Amino acid sequence: MTTLPDRPDFDLIASWVEPGQRVLDLGCGDGSLLKRLINERNVQGWGVEIDDANILAALQNGINVIQSNLENGLADFADQAFDHVVLSRTLQTVRHTEGILNEMLRVGRAAVVSFPNFAYWRNLRALLDGRMPVSEDLPYQWYDTPNARFFTLLDFEALCRQMGLSIRERQVLDEAGQPVEATRDEDINFLGSLAVYRLTRTR
Repeated sequence: MTTLPDRPDFDLIASWVEPGQRVLDLGCGDGSLLKRLINERNVQGWGVEIDDANILAALQNGINVIQSNLENGLADFADQAFDHVVLSRTLQTVRHTEGILNEMLRVGRAAVVSFPNFAYWRNLRALLDGRMPVSEDLPYQWYDTPNARFFTLLDFEALCRQMGLSIRERQVLDEAGQPVEATRDEDINFLGSLAVYRLTRTR
């Protein structure tokens, strides 16, 4: 039996999903999140993954998984087929950012996105010291990173406004996985290592 990783963003995502809902997990990896949602929330879950080893691991975890490249969109899925579409720690690897967000909210009633915040103070400190940051939420060296985008939570929120997306929930965590307690967005942007959002279309 596969041991599920301790992921604080998984805790938040699980708290936002209602029992019995239909969930699509994009870039699902080994299927750990979906396995948890199936076990704890009795969801109907499907995953999309491109890596062969991850697909095998997801299948071994009992997950329905489709092999596909997210850059090609979600044409295999019907409009509003899911209650939640999840993109966990993957948005920064996607080149067509607006395209995938639009597709998530085409096939789902809500989109859940988590990503590392490049404006986190430890990341800024690394840059001031002349090095690219490496942290719990940015674990790769500059020469082997899969990340195509480096952005902050304020950048992401500006994009949501531009695209007409409504932020229904936001939680920002530090490297220990604890919620950041601050009143100003600028302070949260500075203190938060990982941002988690639930989005819908603005009505």
